[in-house]
Amino acid sequence: MKQQSGFTLIELIAVIVILGILAATALPRFVDLSDAARESALQGVAGALGSASALNYANSIAVKAQLTTNVTPITVNSCDDIGALIDGGIPSTMAISTTTIADGDTEECTVGYTDTNLNPTTLPVFIAHGVTVTP
Repeated sequence: MKQQSGFTLIELIAVIVILGILAATALPRFVDLSDAARESALQGVAGALGSASALNYANSIAVKAQLTTNVTPITVNSCDDIGALIDGGIPSTMAISTTTIADGDTEECTVGYTDTNLNPTTLPVFIAHGVTVTP
């Protein structure tokens, strides 16, 4: 007599049911990641704005110390001015707070979406440095 090998129908059905249960519990976590993606995009832009502000401020200190630099610092009087420090500016769907900053001072600024329905509960914060460029 020949011995057959393989899975029985019951075993196959059990595996399919287990996979279905796993998919039903895991799938909703991965289907709608748009909120997390929007929040991560804001955090990335806030990081870029903070870095650009710090570099511009450091460059202005170097210029005031009469050191030779290859880049001319840009005047920053408000948080909103920081957007001009990034190549291409910030995306048109985002906006920066408009807090005023005095020369040499720092201010906490926020960046968010222009459509306030898309904003997370806490907006990302970046540090902006005030810079006055004298001709």
